[in-house]
Amino acid sequence: MLFRKIGLAIAFSPRAEALLAETIRLKNLWQAELVLIHVGAHGDVEKKVLEALLAKHNLNSQSVTVCWRSGNPSEQILKTCQEAGIDLLVAGALQQEGLLQHYVGSIARRILRKANCSVLTLVQPTVNPKPFDNIVVSVDDHETVQDTLTIACRLALKEKSKWLHVAREVKLFGLTMSSADQVTEEEYAQLRNSLIETEVDNVQRLLGKINHAGVKINIKILAGKSGFEIAQFARRKQADLLIVPAPPQRLRLLDRIFPHDLEYIFADLPCNILVVSAQTGKERAHG
Repeated sequence: MLFRKIGLAIAFSPRAEALLAETIRLKNLWQAELVLIHVGAHGDVEKKVLEALLAKHNLNSQSVTVCWRSGNPSEQILKTCQEAGIDLLVAGALQQEGLLQHYVGSIARRILRKANCSVLTLVQPTVNPKPFDNIVVSVDDHETVQDTLTIACRLALKEKSKWLHVAREVKLFGLTMSSADQVTEEEYAQLRNSLIETEVDNVQRLLGKINHAGVKINIKILAGKSGFEIAQFARRKQADLLIVPAPPQRLRLLDRIFPHDLEYIFADLPCNILVVSAQTGKERAHG
């Protein structure tokens, strides 16, 4: 089982029922336990509202775990995820006022940086959720690439997805600099094609270590600004889920000065996004 315990950070907003419905679908898909986390006021009124929401989906507060918390939202959600042993935390994205653009808010970004579980951010949750049919996964050079790809394959198989697009971003800047004024345009094109072929081989070697029978896979090599290109590709493919590895919890000096690659994605979400934590990969990818 990939996700044994799923958490939902729930607030009593207009999208609360849609987020709950989406999370219940995943709960049923993985036969997982469900943990609801609410940070804020939790008197009789809030409890009755939650019971009514659960009743619409044939559940009640006895069939799920409900964690009422007070304090700093991100700190309390992180603490609850760790204490409850949550594998996957579900949260909703925010829409920028006046714009048809969704982004990850400041609280969610802090959770993504420090969560010891994977985090699924839903852009447009619905009370009638559907499977993830068209999935994009990033397989750049990072320490959890094998686990991230394994999880993507297992998820695509479980969801019976139509496509799993395996995307790898490459840096062509070094190739351009090294070949400047030294090769013809034709030779440069050959060098570029050779680099792309090498990267395709690298992806195929990764896939060769994973049982992906029954998953329809498309390998795509992207060149350009990291993070930005994968988001644009997901948008072009009209993906309903983009899977990326979690950013390192301890950022390098350059990442503190300049935006981390994922910031380009968080600033304008192309679709739902699943950020896979290293811990989820280690514990679940081979389980």
